[in-house]
Amino acid sequence: MTDASVMIDAARRAHRDANWRDARAGFLAANADGGLAPSDLRALAASQWWLSDIDGCLVSLESAYRASRAEHDEVACADTALLISLLRLTRGELTVGTAWARRAQKLLADRPDSLSHAYLAYLEGASGIAAGSEDLWTAESVARLRELDDALDDPAVGAIAAVVEGMRAMRSGDAAGGFGKLDEAMLAVVGGDVAPEWAGDILCMTIHACYELADYRRMAEWTHATEEWCAGYGADAVYVGVCRVHRLELRSAGGDWTETESELERACADLQSADPWVAGEGWYQVGEIRRLRGDVAGARAAYDQARELDIDPAPGEALLHLADGDGERAWALLTSALIGRDRLARVRLLRAGIEVAIATGREADARELRDELVAAAEDFGTDGFRAWAEHGSGMVALAESDATGAVEAFHRALGLFTRLGLRWEQASMRSWIAAGLDAQGDAAAAAQMRADAAAAFDRLGALPVVVQKRPEAPRTGPLTEREGEILALVAQGASNRDVATRLFISEKTVGRHLANIYLKLGVGSRTAAAAWWRDETDGS
Repeated sequence: MTDASVMIDAARRAHRDANWRDARAGFLAANADGGLAPSDLRALAASQWWLSDIDGCLVSLESAYRASRAEHDEVACADTALLISLLRLTRGELTVGTAWARRAQKLLADRPDSLSHAYLAYLEGASGIAAGSEDLWTAESVARLRELDDALDDPAVGAIAAVVEGMRAMRSGDAAGGFGKLDEAMLAVVGGDVAPEWAGDILCMTIHACYELADYRRMAEWTHATEEWCAGYGADAVYVGVCRVHRLELRSAGGDWTETESELERACADLQSADPWVAGEGWYQVGEIRRLRGDVAGARAAYDQARELDIDPAPGEALLHLADGDGERAWALLTSALIGRDRLARVRLLRAGIEVAIATGREADARELRDELVAAAEDFGTDGFRAWAEHGSGMVALAESDATGAVEAFHRALGLFTRLGLRWEQASMRSWIAAGLDAQGDAAAAAQMRADAAAAFDRLGALPVVVQKRPEAPRTGPLTEREGEILALVAQGASNRDVATRLFISEKTVGRHLANIYLKLGVGSRTAAAAWWRDETDGS
Protein backbone atom coordinates (compact mmCIF):
# COMPACT_ATOMS: atom_id res chain seq x y z
CA MET A 1 0.00 0.00 0.00
CA THR A 2 1.40 3.42 -0.96
CA ASP A 3 1.96 6.25 1.49
CA ALA A 4 -0.93 8.18 -0.11
CA SER A 5 -3.25 5.20 0.32
CA VAL A 6 -2.28 4.88 3.97
CA MET A 7 -2.97 8.59 4.55
CA ILE A 8 -6.32 8.37 2.78
CA ASP A 9 -7.41 5.33 4.77
CA ALA A 10 -6.44 7.06 8.02
CA ALA A 11 -8.28 10.21 6.97
CA ARG A 12 -11.39 8.20 6.13
CA ARG A 13 -11.33 6.52 9.56
CA ALA A 14 -10.93 9.88 11.26
CA HIS A 15 -13.86 11.21 9.24
CA ARG A 16 -16.08 8.26 10.25
CA ASP A 17 -15.10 8.85 13.90
CA ALA A 18 -15.96 12.60 13.67
CA ASN A 19 -12.31 13.42 14.33
CA TRP A 20 -12.48 16.42 12.03
CA ARG A 21 -9.02 17.82 12.63
CA ASP A 22 -7.22 14.57 11.83
CA ALA A 23 -9.51 13.96 8.86
CA ARG A 24 -8.80 17.39 7.43
CA ALA A 25 -5.06 17.07 7.96
CA GLY A 26 -4.98 13.59 6.44
CA PHE A 27 -7.01 14.43 3.34
CA LEU A 28 -5.04 17.64 2.73
CA ALA A 29 -1.75 15.75 3.02
CA ALA A 30 -2.95 13.03 0.65
CA ASN A 31 -4.15 15.69 -1.81
CA ALA A 32 -0.88 17.64 -1.86
CA ASP A 33 -0.43 16.87 -5.56
CA GLY A 34 -4.16 16.64 -6.32
CA GLY A 35 -5.92 13.52 -7.40
CA LEU A 36 -8.27 12.79 -4.47
CA ALA A 37 -11.44 11.01 -5.55
CA PRO A 38 -14.65 13.09 -5.55
CA SER A 39 -15.99 11.25 -2.49
CA ASP A 40 -12.79 11.97 -0.55
CA LEU A 41 -12.87 15.62 -1.59
CA ARG A 42 -16.44 15.84 -0.26
CA ALA A 43 -15.30 14.18 2.99
CA LEU A 44 -12.50 16.74 3.23
CA ALA A 45 -15.04 19.51 2.64
CA ALA A 46 -17.30 18.11 5.38
CA SER A 47 -14.39 18.04 7.83
CA GLN A 48 -13.55 21.64 6.99
CA TRP A 49 -17.19 22.66 7.37
CA TRP A 50 -17.46 21.10 10.84
CA LEU A 51 -14.33 23.05 11.83
CA SER A 52 -15.82 26.36 10.56
CA ASP A 53 -13.22 26.49 7.77
CA ILE A 54 -15.82 27.58 5.24
CA ASP A 55 -13.34 29.05 2.76
CA GLY A 56 -11.44 25.76 2.65
CA CYS A 57 -14.69 23.83 2.48
CA LEU A 58 -15.84 25.76 -0.58
CA VAL A 59 -12.50 25.20 -2.33
CA SER A 60 -12.77 21.45 -1.68
CA LEU A 61 -16.40 21.31 -2.82
CA GLU A 62 -15.59 23.08 -6.06
CA SER A 63 -12.73 20.61 -6.61
CA ALA A 64 -15.18 17.77 -5.93
CA TYR A 65 -17.59 19.27 -8.45
CA ARG A 66 -14.91 19.40 -11.15
CA ALA A 67 -13.77 15.85 -10.35
CA SER A 68 -17.34 14.55 -10.56
CA ARG A 69 -17.88 16.36 -13.83
CA ALA A 70 -14.73 14.74 -15.22
CA GLU A 71 -16.28 11.37 -14.32
CA HIS A 72 -19.61 12.42 -15.92
CA ASP A 73 -21.39 11.87 -12.60
CA GLU A 74 -24.19 14.41 -12.94
CA VAL A 75 -25.96 13.34 -9.75
CA ALA A 76 -22.85 13.99 -7.67
CA CYS A 77 -22.33 17.27 -9.53
CA ALA A 78 -25.88 18.37 -8.69
CA ASP A 79 -25.60 17.43 -5.01
CA THR A 80 -22.27 19.25 -4.71
CA ALA A 81 -23.63 22.32 -6.50
CA LEU A 82 -26.59 22.41 -4.11
CA LEU A 83 -24.31 22.32 -1.10
CA ILE A 84 -22.09 25.07 -2.51
CA SER A 85 -25.23 27.13 -3.13
CA LEU A 86 -26.41 26.62 0.46
CA LEU A 87 -23.08 27.72 1.93
CA ARG A 88 -22.77 30.73 -0.37
CA LEU A 89 -26.32 31.88 0.40
CA THR A 90 -25.71 31.40 4.14
CA ARG A 91 -22.74 33.77 3.82
CA GLY A 92 -24.93 36.34 2.08
CA GLU A 93 -23.38 35.74 -1.36
CA LEU A 94 -26.72 35.79 -3.19
CA THR A 95 -25.42 36.15 -6.75
CA VAL A 96 -22.87 33.32 -6.55
CA GLY A 97 -25.20 31.13 -4.46
CA THR A 98 -28.01 31.60 -6.97
CA ALA A 99 -25.70 30.73 -9.87
CA TRP A 100 -24.79 27.41 -8.23
CA ALA A 101 -28.47 26.65 -7.57
CA ARG A 102 -29.25 27.31 -11.23
CA ARG A 103 -26.45 24.93 -12.19
CA ALA A 104 -27.96 22.23 -9.97
CA GLN A 105 -31.40 22.95 -11.41
CA LYS A 106 -30.15 22.26 -14.94
CA LEU A 107 -28.46 19.02 -13.88
CA LEU A 108 -31.64 17.79 -12.16
CA ALA A 109 -34.12 18.97 -14.80
CA ASP A 110 -34.49 15.68 -16.66
CA ARG A 111 -33.96 13.31 -13.73
CA PRO A 112 -36.60 11.51 -11.64
CA ASP A 113 -37.65 13.25 -8.44
CA SER A 114 -35.24 12.69 -5.55
CA LEU A 115 -33.99 14.14 -2.29
CA SER A 116 -31.81 16.46 -4.38
CA HIS A 117 -34.96 18.02 -5.86
CA ALA A 118 -36.21 18.62 -2.32
CA TYR A 119 -32.98 20.42 -1.41
CA LEU A 120 -33.37 22.56 -4.52
CA ALA A 121 -36.96 23.45 -3.62
CA TYR A 122 -35.81 24.32 -0.10
CA LEU A 123 -33.15 26.70 -1.45
CA GLU A 124 -35.70 28.29 -3.76
CA GLY A 125 -38.15 28.78 -0.91
CA ALA A 126 -35.54 30.13 1.50
CA SER A 127 -34.01 32.63 -0.91
CA GLY A 128 -36.71 33.58 -3.39
CA ILE A 129 -34.45 32.62 -6.29
CA ALA A 130 -37.15 30.53 -7.98
CA ALA A 131 -39.22 33.57 -8.85
CA GLY A 132 -36.23 35.86 -9.31
CA SER A 133 -37.49 38.03 -6.47
CA GLU A 134 -37.26 38.34 -2.72
CA ASP A 135 -40.56 36.52 -2.12
CA LEU A 136 -39.76 33.79 0.39
CA TRP A 137 -41.63 30.60 1.26
CA THR A 138 -44.05 30.86 -1.64
CA ALA A 139 -47.12 28.71 -2.20
CA GLU A 140 -45.29 27.19 -5.18
CA SER A 141 -42.37 26.00 -3.03
CA VAL A 142 -44.81 24.50 -0.50
CA ALA A 143 -46.77 22.71 -3.24
CA ARG A 144 -43.59 21.36 -4.86
CA LEU A 145 -42.31 19.92 -1.59
CA ARG A 146 -45.68 18.39 -0.76
CA GLU A 147 -45.56 16.70 -4.13
CA LEU A 148 -42.04 15.37 -3.45
CA ASP A 149 -43.01 14.23 0.05
CA ASP A 150 -45.97 12.30 -1.34
CA ALA A 151 -43.85 10.69 -4.04
CA LEU A 152 -40.72 9.80 -2.04
CA ASP A 153 -40.57 7.64 1.07
CA ASP A 154 -37.78 9.71 2.65
CA PRO A 155 -37.93 11.28 6.13
CA ALA A 156 -35.47 13.97 5.02
CA VAL A 157 -37.88 15.12 2.30
CA GLY A 158 -40.70 15.16 4.85
CA ALA A 159 -38.61 17.32 7.21
CA ILE A 160 -37.71 19.77 4.46
CA ALA A 161 -41.34 19.98 3.32
CA ALA A 162 -42.45 20.65 6.90
CA VAL A 163 -39.88 23.46 7.28
CA VAL A 164 -41.01 25.29 4.15
CA GLU A 165 -44.70 24.84 4.99
CA GLY A 166 -44.05 25.99 8.55
CA MET A 167 -42.16 29.11 7.52
CA ARG A 168 -44.87 30.07 5.03
CA ALA A 169 -47.61 29.59 7.65
CA MET A 170 -45.67 31.59 10.21
CA ARG A 171 -44.99 34.53 7.95
CA SER A 172 -48.65 34.49 6.92
CA GLY A 173 -49.72 34.97 10.54
CA ASP A 174 -50.43 31.39 11.57
CA ALA A 175 -47.80 31.09 14.31
CA ALA A 176 -49.34 28.02 15.94
CA GLY A 177 -49.60 26.12 12.66
CA GLY A 178 -46.16 27.25 11.60
CA PHE A 179 -44.51 26.16 14.82
CA GLY A 180 -46.31 22.84 14.61
CA LYS A 181 -44.65 22.16 11.26
CA LEU A 182 -41.25 23.45 12.41
CA ASP A 183 -41.40 21.26 15.52
CA GLU A 184 -42.15 18.27 13.28
CA ALA A 185 -39.13 19.09 11.11
CA MET A 186 -36.87 19.61 14.12
CA LEU A 187 -37.67 16.15 15.47
CA ALA A 188 -36.44 14.67 12.21
CA VAL A 189 -33.35 16.88 12.22
CA VAL A 190 -32.19 16.07 15.75
CA GLY A 191 -33.06 12.44 15.05
CA GLY A 192 -30.42 12.33 12.30
CA ASP A 193 -32.75 12.04 9.30
CA VAL A 194 -31.30 15.08 7.50
CA ALA A 195 -27.72 15.55 6.23
CA PRO A 196 -25.78 17.69 8.75
CA GLU A 197 -25.13 20.73 6.53
CA TRP A 198 -28.83 21.01 5.68
CA ALA A 199 -29.89 20.05 9.21
CA GLY A 200 -27.82 22.90 10.62
CA ASP A 201 -29.54 25.44 8.39
CA ILE A 202 -32.97 24.18 9.45
CA LEU A 203 -31.98 24.30 13.13
CA CYS A 204 -30.77 27.89 12.83
CA MET A 205 -33.85 28.98 10.92
CA THR A 206 -36.21 27.45 13.47
CA ILE A 207 -34.40 28.89 16.48
CA HIS A 208 -34.34 32.32 14.83
CA ALA A 209 -38.08 32.07 14.16
CA CYS A 210 -38.58 31.45 17.89
CA TYR A 211 -36.47 34.53 18.67
CA GLU A 212 -38.28 36.65 16.08
CA LEU A 213 -41.64 35.71 17.60
CA ALA A 214 -40.34 36.26 21.15
CA ASP A 215 -41.15 32.62 21.98
CA TYR A 216 -38.25 32.25 24.40
CA ARG A 217 -39.45 28.98 25.94
CA ARG A 218 -39.51 27.19 22.60
CA MET A 219 -36.20 28.83 21.64
CA ALA A 220 -34.57 27.49 24.83
CA GLU A 221 -35.90 23.97 24.27
CA TRP A 222 -34.75 23.73 20.65
CA THR A 223 -31.39 25.31 21.47
CA HIS A 224 -30.88 22.59 24.08
CA ALA A 225 -31.93 19.91 21.58
CA THR A 226 -29.50 21.35 19.03
CA GLU A 227 -26.69 21.28 21.57
CA GLU A 228 -27.37 17.59 22.19
CA TRP A 229 -27.42 16.97 18.42
CA CYS A 230 -24.07 18.77 18.04
CA ALA A 231 -22.49 16.72 20.83
CA GLY A 232 -22.48 13.68 18.59
CA TYR A 233 -20.23 15.44 16.10
CA GLY A 234 -17.44 16.53 18.46
CA ALA A 235 -16.51 19.61 20.45
CA ASP A 236 -15.09 21.36 17.35
CA ALA A 237 -18.36 21.25 15.41
CA VAL A 238 -19.38 24.54 13.80
CA TYR A 239 -22.87 24.45 15.32
CA VAL A 240 -21.39 24.35 18.80
CA GLY A 241 -20.55 28.01 18.13
CA VAL A 242 -23.98 28.73 16.66
CA CYS A 243 -25.69 27.17 19.68
CA ARG A 244 -23.44 29.18 21.97
CA VAL A 245 -24.66 32.43 20.38
CA HIS A 246 -28.32 31.37 20.73
CA ARG A 247 -27.77 30.28 24.34
CA LEU A 248 -26.12 33.62 25.11
CA GLU A 249 -28.98 35.51 23.42
CA LEU A 250 -31.35 33.74 25.81
CA ARG A 251 -29.18 34.62 28.79
CA SER A 252 -29.08 38.23 27.66
CA ALA A 253 -32.87 38.37 27.26
CA GLY A 254 -33.17 37.04 30.81
CA GLY A 255 -30.89 39.79 32.14
CA ASP A 256 -27.84 37.62 32.89
CA TRP A 257 -25.27 40.09 31.58
CA THR A 258 -22.26 39.67 33.89
CA GLU A 259 -20.32 37.32 31.63
CA THR A 260 -22.66 37.17 28.64
CA GLU A 261 -21.27 40.27 26.92
CA SER A 262 -17.67 39.07 26.74
CA GLU A 263 -18.71 35.51 25.86
CA LEU A 264 -20.92 36.80 23.05
CA GLU A 265 -18.06 38.91 21.68
CA ARG A 266 -15.80 35.85 21.49
CA ALA A 267 -18.51 33.63 19.99
CA CYS A 268 -19.39 36.20 17.31
CA ALA A 269 -15.76 36.76 16.38
CA ASP A 270 -15.26 33.00 15.99
CA LEU A 271 -18.41 32.64 13.87
CA GLN A 272 -18.12 35.61 11.51
CA SER A 273 -16.67 33.61 8.63
CA ALA A 274 -18.72 30.44 9.11
CA ASP A 275 -22.13 32.02 9.71
CA PRO A 276 -22.03 35.82 9.44
CA TRP A 277 -25.82 36.10 9.81
CA VAL A 278 -25.83 34.47 13.26
CA ALA A 279 -22.70 36.42 14.20
CA GLY A 280 -24.43 39.67 13.19
CA GLU A 281 -27.44 38.83 15.36
CA GLY A 282 -25.04 38.19 18.22
CA TRP A 283 -23.29 41.53 17.75
CA TYR A 284 -26.69 43.24 17.85
CA GLN A 285 -27.34 41.57 21.20
CA VAL A 286 -23.95 42.81 22.45
CA GLY A 287 -25.05 46.31 21.44
CA GLU A 288 -28.28 45.91 23.39
CA ILE A 289 -26.47 44.86 26.56
CA ARG A 290 -24.16 47.86 26.26
CA ARG A 291 -27.01 50.27 25.50
CA LEU A 292 -29.00 49.17 28.53
CA ARG A 293 -25.90 49.49 30.70
CA GLY A 294 -25.17 53.00 29.46
CA ASP A 295 -22.06 52.17 27.39
CA VAL A 296 -22.97 54.40 24.45
CA ALA A 297 -19.68 54.14 22.55
CA GLY A 298 -19.54 50.38 23.03
CA ALA A 299 -23.14 49.98 21.87
CA ARG A 300 -22.46 51.96 18.72
CA ALA A 301 -19.39 49.86 17.96
CA ALA A 302 -21.38 46.64 18.35
CA TYR A 303 -24.23 47.96 16.20
CA ASP A 304 -21.65 48.84 13.53
CA GLN A 305 -20.34 45.27 13.66
CA ALA A 306 -23.89 43.98 13.18
CA ARG A 307 -24.46 46.32 10.24
CA GLU A 308 -21.24 45.15 8.57
CA LEU A 309 -22.71 41.64 8.67
CA ASP A 310 -25.98 42.87 7.06
CA ILE A 311 -27.99 42.94 10.29
CA ASP A 312 -29.95 46.18 10.70
CA PRO A 313 -29.30 47.39 14.30
CA ALA A 314 -32.88 48.57 14.74
CA PRO A 315 -34.62 49.22 17.04
CA GLY A 316 -31.67 49.39 19.47
CA GLU A 317 -29.73 52.05 17.59
CA ALA A 318 -32.82 54.25 17.30
CA LEU A 319 -33.48 54.00 21.05
CA LEU A 320 -29.85 54.93 21.65
CA HIS A 321 -30.38 58.16 19.71
CA LEU A 322 -33.63 58.83 21.55
CA ALA A 323 -31.88 58.51 24.91
CA ASP A 324 -29.20 60.89 23.60
CA GLY A 325 -31.87 63.50 22.89
CA ASP A 326 -31.98 63.09 19.11
CA GLY A 327 -35.57 62.00 18.65
CA GLU A 328 -35.73 63.00 14.99
CA ARG A 329 -32.76 60.79 14.13
CA ALA A 330 -34.37 57.96 16.08
CA TRP A 331 -37.63 58.38 14.18
CA ALA A 332 -35.84 58.47 10.81
CA LEU A 333 -33.93 55.27 11.60
CA LEU A 334 -37.05 53.39 12.70
CA THR A 335 -39.27 54.45 9.84
CA SER A 336 -36.51 53.60 7.39
CA ALA A 337 -36.08 50.15 9.00
CA LEU A 338 -39.83 49.47 8.73
CA ILE A 339 -39.89 50.05 4.97
CA GLY A 340 -39.88 46.85 2.96
CA ARG A 341 -40.17 44.46 5.91
CA ASP A 342 -42.89 41.86 5.96
CA ARG A 343 -45.50 41.86 8.69
CA LEU A 344 -43.62 39.57 11.06
CA ALA A 345 -40.30 41.36 10.68
CA ARG A 346 -41.97 44.70 11.47
CA VAL A 347 -43.29 43.57 14.86
CA ARG A 348 -39.95 43.82 16.71
CA LEU A 349 -39.72 47.49 15.66
CA LEU A 350 -43.23 48.63 16.53
CA ARG A 351 -42.92 49.07 20.29
CA ALA A 352 -39.83 51.25 19.91
CA GLY A 353 -41.62 53.13 17.14
CA ILE A 354 -44.48 53.94 19.51
CA GLU A 355 -42.07 55.25 22.15
CA VAL A 356 -40.16 57.41 19.68
CA ALA A 357 -43.34 58.69 18.02
CA ILE A 358 -44.75 59.84 21.37
CA ALA A 359 -41.45 61.39 22.44
CA THR A 360 -41.34 63.43 19.22
CA GLY A 361 -44.98 64.52 19.25
CA ARG A 362 -46.27 62.12 16.59
CA GLU A 363 -49.27 60.77 18.45
CA ALA A 364 -51.19 59.84 15.30
CA ASP A 365 -48.24 57.72 14.17
CA ALA A 366 -48.01 56.19 17.65
CA ARG A 367 -51.66 55.11 17.47
CA GLU A 368 -51.14 53.55 14.03
CA LEU A 369 -48.12 51.60 15.24
CA ARG A 370 -50.02 50.57 18.40
CA ASP A 371 -52.91 49.24 16.31
CA GLU A 372 -50.52 47.25 14.10
CA LEU A 373 -48.78 45.78 17.16
CA VAL A 374 -52.05 44.83 18.87
CA ALA A 375 -53.30 43.15 15.68
CA ALA A 376 -50.03 41.21 15.33
CA ALA A 377 -50.21 40.06 18.95
CA GLU A 378 -53.74 38.79 18.39
CA ASP A 379 -52.83 36.97 15.17
CA PHE A 380 -49.46 35.48 16.13
CA GLY A 381 -50.50 34.81 19.71
CA THR A 382 -47.14 34.57 21.52
CA ASP A 383 -46.73 35.87 25.08
CA GLY A 384 -43.83 38.01 23.93
CA PHE A 385 -45.93 39.82 21.33
CA ARG A 386 -48.80 40.21 23.81
CA ALA A 387 -46.43 41.80 26.33
CA TRP A 388 -45.10 44.21 23.71
CA ALA A 389 -48.64 45.10 22.64
CA GLU A 390 -49.72 45.81 26.22
CA HIS A 391 -46.67 48.02 26.72
CA GLY A 392 -47.39 49.86 23.46
CA SER A 393 -51.05 50.32 24.40
CA GLY A 394 -50.05 51.64 27.79
CA MET A 395 -47.67 54.18 26.28
CA VAL A 396 -50.37 55.52 23.97
CA ALA A 397 -52.91 55.64 26.81
CA LEU A 398 -50.47 57.60 28.98
CA ALA A 399 -49.81 60.04 26.14
CA GLU A 400 -53.58 60.54 25.78
CA SER A 401 -53.92 61.26 29.53
CA ASP A 402 -55.69 57.96 30.20
CA ALA A 403 -53.59 57.20 33.27
CA THR A 404 -55.86 54.41 34.54
CA GLY A 405 -55.84 52.60 31.19
CA ALA A 406 -52.07 53.01 31.00
CA VAL A 407 -51.45 51.54 34.45
CA GLU A 408 -53.71 48.59 33.73
CA ALA A 409 -51.94 47.86 30.43
CA PHE A 410 -48.50 48.17 32.03
CA HIS A 411 -49.52 45.73 34.78
CA ARG A 412 -50.67 43.20 32.17
CA ALA A 413 -47.34 43.59 30.39
CA LEU A 414 -45.50 43.13 33.69
CA GLY A 415 -47.34 39.87 34.30
CA LEU A 416 -46.41 38.55 30.86
CA PHE A 417 -42.77 39.58 31.15
CA THR A 418 -42.62 37.91 34.57
CA ARG A 419 -43.97 34.70 33.06
CA LEU A 420 -41.29 34.90 30.37
CA GLY A 421 -38.54 35.51 32.95
CA LEU A 422 -37.32 38.74 31.32
CA ARG A 423 -35.89 40.67 34.25
CA TRP A 424 -34.95 43.93 32.51
CA GLU A 425 -38.41 44.15 30.95
CA GLN A 426 -39.97 43.65 34.39
CA ALA A 427 -37.93 46.52 35.82
CA SER A 428 -38.80 48.67 32.81
CA MET A 429 -42.53 48.03 33.29
CA ARG A 430 -42.28 49.14 36.91
CA SER A 431 -40.83 52.44 35.71
CA TRP A 432 -43.74 52.89 33.31
CA ILE A 433 -46.26 51.93 35.99
CA ALA A 434 -44.67 54.57 38.24
CA ALA A 435 -45.19 57.18 35.50
CA GLY A 436 -48.83 56.13 35.21
CA LEU A 437 -49.33 56.33 38.98
CA ASP A 438 -47.81 59.82 38.96
CA ALA A 439 -50.32 60.81 36.30
CA GLN A 440 -53.10 59.43 38.52
CA GLY A 441 -51.84 61.59 41.37
CA ASP A 442 -50.78 58.64 43.53
CA ALA A 443 -47.31 59.91 44.42
CA ALA A 444 -46.68 57.42 47.25
CA ALA A 445 -47.44 54.35 45.14
CA ALA A 446 -45.40 55.80 42.27
CA ALA A 447 -42.39 56.34 44.55
CA GLN A 448 -42.56 52.76 45.82
CA MET A 449 -42.86 51.34 42.30
CA ARG A 450 -39.94 53.51 41.14
CA ALA A 451 -37.84 52.31 44.07
CA ASP A 452 -38.61 48.68 43.19
CA ALA A 453 -37.56 49.37 39.60
CA ALA A 454 -34.35 51.08 40.72
CA ALA A 455 -33.39 48.09 42.87
CA ALA A 456 -33.99 45.72 39.94
CA PHE A 457 -31.93 47.88 37.56
CA ASP A 458 -29.15 47.99 40.13
CA ARG A 459 -29.08 44.19 40.36
CA LEU A 460 -28.86 44.00 36.57
CA GLY A 461 -26.17 46.65 36.33
CA ALA A 462 -28.46 48.63 34.02
CA LEU A 463 -29.34 52.29 33.76
CA PRO A 464 -32.82 53.14 35.08
CA VAL A 465 -35.52 53.70 32.47
CA VAL A 466 -36.50 57.35 32.13
CA VAL A 467 -40.06 57.75 30.86
CA GLN A 468 -39.92 60.68 28.49
CA LYS A 469 -42.83 63.10 28.54
CA ARG A 470 -44.46 63.94 25.27
CA PRO A 471 -43.68 67.44 23.96
CA GLU A 472 -46.31 70.11 24.05
CA ALA A 473 -48.35 69.95 20.88
CA PRO A 474 -48.00 73.01 18.61
CA ARG A 475 -51.01 75.21 18.17
CA THR A 476 -52.52 74.14 14.88
CA GLY A 477 -55.91 75.84 15.01
CA PRO A 478 -58.32 74.04 12.67
CA LEU A 479 -55.61 71.75 11.28
CA THR A 480 -55.04 68.09 12.13
CA GLU A 481 -51.77 66.98 13.69
CA ARG A 482 -50.44 65.74 10.35
CA GLU A 483 -51.50 68.91 8.53
CA GLY A 484 -49.68 70.92 11.20
CA GLU A 485 -46.51 68.86 10.66
CA ILE A 486 -46.67 69.46 6.91
CA LEU A 487 -47.36 73.19 7.17
CA ALA A 488 -44.56 73.65 9.72
CA LEU A 489 -42.08 72.20 7.21
CA VAL A 490 -43.53 74.27 4.36
CA ALA A 491 -43.15 77.40 6.49
CA GLN A 492 -39.47 76.50 6.89
CA GLY A 493 -39.10 76.49 3.08
CA ALA A 494 -39.39 72.75 2.41
CA SER A 495 -40.61 71.63 -1.01
CA ASN A 496 -43.29 68.97 -1.38
CA ARG A 497 -40.55 66.42 -2.11
CA ASP A 498 -38.63 67.49 1.02
CA VAL A 499 -41.79 67.15 3.13
CA ALA A 500 -42.53 63.72 1.68
CA THR A 501 -38.99 62.53 2.44
CA ARG A 502 -39.02 63.88 6.01
CA LEU A 503 -42.42 62.40 6.86
CA PHE A 504 -42.06 59.16 4.84
CA ILE A 505 -45.16 59.79 2.76
CA SER A 506 -45.70 60.33 -0.97
CA GLU A 507 -45.58 63.71 -2.71
CA LYS A 508 -49.17 63.08 -3.82
CA THR A 509 -50.22 62.76 -0.17
CA VAL A 510 -48.42 66.02 0.65
CA GLY A 511 -50.28 67.78 -2.15
CA ARG A 512 -53.64 66.45 -0.93
CA HIS A 513 -52.93 67.65 2.62
CA LEU A 514 -51.91 71.10 1.35
CA ALA A 515 -55.18 71.40 -0.59
CA ASN A 516 -57.09 70.66 2.62
CA ILE A 517 -54.96 73.17 4.53
CA TYR A 518 -55.69 75.95 1.99
CA LEU A 519 -59.41 75.18 2.20
CA LYS A 520 -59.48 75.21 6.03
CA LEU A 521 -57.46 78.42 6.28
CA GLY A 522 -59.24 80.19 3.42
CA VAL A 523 -55.99 80.94 1.57
CA GLY A 524 -54.93 80.29 -1.99
CA SER A 525 -51.18 79.72 -1.84
CA ARG A 526 -48.43 78.04 0.17
CA THR A 527 -46.95 81.49 0.86
CA ALA A 528 -50.17 82.62 2.55
CA ALA A 529 -50.50 79.35 4.44
CA ALA A 530 -46.90 79.62 5.65
CA ALA A 531 -47.54 83.19 6.80
CA TRP A 532 -50.59 82.01 8.77
CA TRP A 533 -48.46 79.32 10.43
CA ARG A 534 -45.75 81.79 11.44
CA ASP A 535 -48.34 84.13 12.92
CA GLU A 536 -50.08 81.28 14.75
CA THR A 537 -46.84 79.94 16.25
CA ASP A 538 -45.27 83.33 16.98
CA GLY A 539 -42.63 82.76 14.31
CA SER A 540 -41.32 79.55 15.84
